[in-house]
Amino acid sequence: MWEVAKTVKTTRKHFMSKKHGKKYREAIKELDLKKTYTPEEAIGVLKKIQVTKFDPSVEIHLKLGIDLAKPEQNVRSTVVLPKGTGKVLKILAFVSDKDEKAAKEAGADFVGLDNMVEKVLKGWLGFDIAIATTEVMPKIAKVAKVLGSRGLMPNPKVGTVTNDIAKTIAEFKKGKIEFRSDSLGGIHVAIGKLSFSQEDLLENFLKFYKALTAIKPSTLKGIYIKSAHMSSTMGPGVKLDLSKVK
Repeated sequence: MWEVAKTVKTTRKHFMSKKHGKKYREAIKELDLKKTYTPEEAIGVLKKIQVTKFDPSVEIHLKLGIDLAKPEQNVRSTVVLPKGTGKVLKILAFVSDKDEKAAKEAGADFVGLDNMVEKVLKGWLGFDIAIATTEVMPKIAKVAKVLGSRGLMPNPKVGTVTNDIAKTIAEFKKGKIEFRSDSLGGIHVAIGKLSFSQEDLLENFLKFYKALTAIKPSTLKGIYIKSAHMSSTMGPGVKLDLSKVK
């Protein structure tokens, strides 16, 4: 699937390489590699060419035209997918004693402050996302190096530092996701499971796309989204035509 993130010429020979499994090679035969598909069409194609025995995620892979030398053009935000992600997130909540009950009732899997900081410092990373209340941020500074390098450090820019811990935890449990540009100017994000209905996947995609276009860097002069592909986990990428997406 990662071929879709590269700015290389796509050929059927490339996709039919022996390094791919039989199901993958059979799936490629169903694709017109010279065609670009609307998001709705792409979802339909992916449902026909599933290559895994498990329920795969539907992934969006984008190449942005941002200037990597300009920090202000880094793209990072969150969006609540209306139909959820199909994945149950394990949430760590860094909170003081007075907020522990609210965090637990909202669905946090791990709750605490000093005890959680110590666990992280000892190498524990058994969670998908960390959320913190504003007041405890100075107290968790010691884990910034550990969590920051893995993209797990609570950050107000993506809504993981909050004054309403219960609301924030509930949003992430329901389908709030973070997306951000990587060191190559790409964005890779899952918008649901292939078992979702076509309508639900399309609704999730449109919500993500709207959020992405809303934060286009103001200093960007050229093309914002240079290429876009949709794939299922371990499956081939379907090139998207975003020109008609409203």
